[in-house]
Amino acid sequence: MPRTVWMLVVARAINRLGAFSLPFLTVLIGTEFGAGTTTAGLVSAGFGLATIPSRVAGGRLAGRIGRRRTIVLGLVGCALAQLGIAAAGSLAAVAVFAVLLGLSFELYEPPSQALIADAVGPADRVRAYGALNAALAVGGTGSGLIAAGLGRWDLRWLFVVDALTCLACALTLRLALPADGPRGPGGVPDDGNGDGGHGGGPVRPWRDRGLWAMFASGTAFALVSLHIVMALPLTLGHRGLEPADAGLLFTASAVTVVAAQPALRLRRLAALPDPAAMALGHALLAAGLAGYAAARTLPAFLAATAVLSVGEVLVLGRVLGVVAGLAPPGGTDRYLAAYGISWGVATVAAPVTATQLLERAGAGALWAGTAVLCLVLAAAQPLVVGPLTRGLPVRPGAGAPAA
Repeated sequence: MPRTVWMLVVARAINRLGAFSLPFLTVLIGTEFGAGTTTAGLVSAGFGLATIPSRVAGGRLAGRIGRRRTIVLGLVGCALAQLGIAAAGSLAAVAVFAVLLGLSFELYEPPSQALIADAVGPADRVRAYGALNAALAVGGTGSGLIAAGLGRWDLRWLFVVDALTCLACALTLRLALPADGPRGPGGVPDDGNGDGGHGGGPVRPWRDRGLWAMFASGTAFALVSLHIVMALPLTLGHRGLEPADAGLLFTASAVTVVAAQPALRLRRLAALPDPAAMALGHALLAAGLAGYAAARTLPAFLAATAVLSVGEVLVLGRVLGVVAGLAPPGGTDRYLAAYGISWGVATVAAPVTATQLLERAGAGALWAGTAVLCLVLAAAQPLVVGPLTRGLPVRPGAGAPAA
């Protein structure tokens, strides 16, 4: 793969090494400031709400000031906000810095995902995004262990270390990525009409019904993923286990993601069409979440985590390639930014839905309900993704006889 892809992969591994603070934001609010579960959920929802304009801004800034500048700006902003959370002396200060973190949090994603989509051909995007997910997992194997250790000492240090890795990632990419140059043909800067300066006419992702279909499905998937991030530490506490051991579970998830990468290249699995692979991924997620509903011991949580992590690998390896394939020439940043708002919507909803279900119905009902949602998504993938992938370039191995 091109050097740009590998630089992004390496930098994200560095960043991911410290990206363990967010799951413990609700725990910090409760333990340090004595706030209830509902209040903690609302502060986290404020962070999530701020990520929506952040994702939109990431797509627009990439076309206005350049992708490298946007990536560095987002990472530095995240670092400053997390240092503010670590130093905050009141719940109000934590809430303010949580919103500032949300405003910086998603600036990185649209330009980085678009760089990968533009650096490789459509047929290689699954492999490129798979490498990115594997890099995040490699960093995650260390981050979970750091979280488990620092979380027992002082939760504020989680945010300090996370900030330092953001700064390290920003410096790496500032030095390694190509400088931002003219963003249109013949050196003409972007003219602001939304096409990134490529001359292909205005890019209007929200008028694309295919993107709307992917957005709806992606929002539900993101809600499931963020339920895991937000509610797993709280669930462990409810069941008499150490909340900081969620770091061990996140490490187990990361190890599973890395271990699953060779399996993704098997002919039988690689030959699956995108709708079938994504349906299988959602079904495995449902099985793992059902395991969470029944788990009472750490080994049981570990087993369920391994199953659902394989499901996430199958979904995440395909979905960004499908969205990038929908974009017209010059519109990759805007399409990926628009799709990524699904994660912002879910980040607003997940702290509220997860904490309210946990508080009112219990951990079993929370995870059982989330598993049912995954089964619905599994059944919907042929209807949502199938019509969008007909006519897209075929990946190597796709459609070949199963081994």
